[in-house]
Amino acid sequence: MSEIKKHVNIPVFLPEFACPKKCIFCNQSSITGVGKLPDIQSIINTIETHIKTINYNTTTVEIAFFGGNFTGIPVGTQEQILQSVQPYLKQKKAIGIRLSTRPDFITPESLLLLKKYNVCTIELGVQSMDDQVLEKSGRGYTSCIVEKASEMIRNEGFSLGHQIMLGLPGDSLQKALETSHKIILCKPSFVRIYPLLIFKNTPIEILYHNGSYNPLSLEEALLQAKNIFKVFQKNNIPVIKMGLHPSEGLMTGQNLVAGPFHPSFAELVLTALWKELLIPLMDNPSECITIYVNPENINHAIGFKSENKLLLLQAFKKIHFKPDSSLPPFTFHAVYC
Repeated sequence: MSEIKKHVNIPVFLPEFACPKKCIFCNQSSITGVGKLPDIQSIINTIETHIKTINYNTTTVEIAFFGGNFTGIPVGTQEQILQSVQPYLKQKKAIGIRLSTRPDFITPESLLLLKKYNVCTIELGVQSMDDQVLEKSGRGYTSCIVEKASEMIRNEGFSLGHQIMLGLPGDSLQKALETSHKIILCKPSFVRIYPLLIFKNTPIEILYHNGSYNPLSLEEALLQAKNIFKVFQKNNIPVIKMGLHPSEGLMTGQNLVAGPFHPSFAELVLTALWKELLIPLMDNPSECITIYVNPENINHAIGFKSENKLLLLQAFKKIHFKPDSSLPPFTFHAVYC
């Protein structure tokens, strides 16, 4: 049996060059470090730099255009960008292309162009499926547009991804849960979850400073992400990312003004999820306990900085976590001493 290869994206970041309006939370140059649309040579240089670090014996690769509204870029420029990466597909240096774009810029013509150039995956910046939240956030479309775009993408054979943002103006845990259920009906292959962060030079920064908007606390963001993760997990939709990457600008606070940023946001969410699963064990304290967990979950079961293990030590003198590949993900088997 051959070993399953891990998947890697070669990220090429595009700014909001093609966005029709500036969303209330958006300052892509702060998030991506890109202030203008990169030229073709810059794109090639980025790809070549990443290729040198990849072991193709153990890895599958896609070239990923993130950060902007790809299908809003002038068609001629889209073609130039997509043409520039075709040699990497022919040389088997990448198996396909993925990109992110807006739901209101999906048309039959745009999908035909993307299919021509071997785009495999389209991620929609959905953010919310609540029309009032979308309006307050300056997105410029409704949930109906998301539904239609998602259907068109799936019907044309692309892999569909949805990106969700927590803590938008007018949003709540209940509305976020309703968003997740509506997204399930769109049948994406995967989702990403991001808490709203306030960056410099964004409309929401002004609202924050004048007291018109308060971001989620880290605890609130973790609670929402955990509950939404559970909804997608129950419906067999993978959550492939939670939280923004801890780039230098975020880590130093150079561009980040406020909001629930943590460099290990996803680990904290999964730690909280496992805490919820393991706490009932404390109702039956014992001398020691061995907890068997699927190998891919064992670090999260132990918890960020051993948080869950330390909690369980209040009820058990000795705790052992052991991997068991026969167990499905997010399940465990406990043996008491």
